[in-house]
Amino acid sequence: MALSNVLILSQIVGHVFAFILSMCIFIPLAIHVRSFDGHCLLFTTGTWQEKDGLFDVKWASEAYCNYPIVVGVCLFIIAGVQIYRMAILAYRELESSFLGLFFDVVFSISLCTMTLIAAITITLGFMAWCGEMTARFPSCEIADGQNITNVELNIQTSGFYIEMGTAQFGAWASFATWVGLSVFSLLKLINNHQVRNIRVSMYIERQRLVNEEVYRNTTSELPSGALSDN
Repeated sequence: MALSNVLILSQIVGHVFAFILSMCIFIPLAIHVRSFDGHCLLFTTGTWQEKDGLFDVKWASEAYCNYPIVVGVCLFIIAGVQIYRMAILAYRELESSFLGLFFDVVFSISLCTMTLIAAITITLGFMAWCGEMTARFPSCEIADGQNITNVELNIQTSGFYIEMGTAQFGAWASFATWVGLSVFSLLKLINNHQVRNIRVSMYIERQRLVNEEVYRNTTSELPSGALSDN
């Protein structure tokens, strides 16, 4: 039981971190999409025009930003629900069923995969954008806040570097956190399985001892002559 308590406490702490980190994903990205008038800079390319020095943008799909936003919102909701659920279980000193623990493992691994894809998307997409920015500016950070596109496009570049950096950190940190939560879920499943096996073994042994005791009592009550005849 001690190991189970440590694992559930670790899971609660891990989900609190996952809850906070999820906000580092979808909030900066949502702000970025709004600043870029619904566009997404991830994997966006273009050419620098010599006549006016502005960036002729070829916008990439908005899905590159929408997917991490959806993942971040899902992680936010799931982490919040899991915090409440596990806090109730810990307070009432209850244990999840084996099937429930199994689904926790599968669910955590699925979230790890989703978060990893989101993290890779943000990282590679931001690298592609920064590659275009460094064709004119010494670094991508310096391009932050510069008027790089036509005014008619209504693109506010101020803060994009911090927003993408925060989203990238949140995605990779969330991935690491959910990997840890997956390990905790797997350990709880293994511990539950071992406890069940021990209980079954104790029950079988107890039944064997009871049967032996009943047999001894039965044979001791028989007359000695009956035993010799047998």
